[in-house]
Amino acid sequence: QVQLVESGGGLVQAGGSLTLSCTASGIVFSRNGEAWYRQTPGKKREWVATITTGSSTAYADSVKGRFTISRDNAKNTVYLRMDSLKPEDTGVYYCKVLEDGFWGQGTQVTVSS
Repeated sequence: QVQLVESGGGLVQAGGSLTLSCTASGIVFSRNGEAWYRQTPGKKREWVATITTGSSTAYADSVKGRFTISRDNAKNTVYLRMDSLKPEDTGVYYCKVLEDGFWGQGTQVTVSS
């Protein structure tokens, strides 16, 4: 079965950085597009970034210039580098396979002020 495992979350002070990882089994990331989403309890899950099969990228306006999505085909892993973190970036971050609709279980990111 397809499994997506996110990691790299944690507690960081505003202005700091974190890199999230999403590693897959049962699916080849390079043959799919992937995306990162985030969600705070009581609020909707919002889209953060996407990387396509052709490795083009797109970002939500709220994270442009601060976050970078990338993929390592050899490791079958998608990354989200987060710089200049703000308290409003706090939430559970999920990765998603676009074409097949698979989701991971999420990793918590908490940014203190």
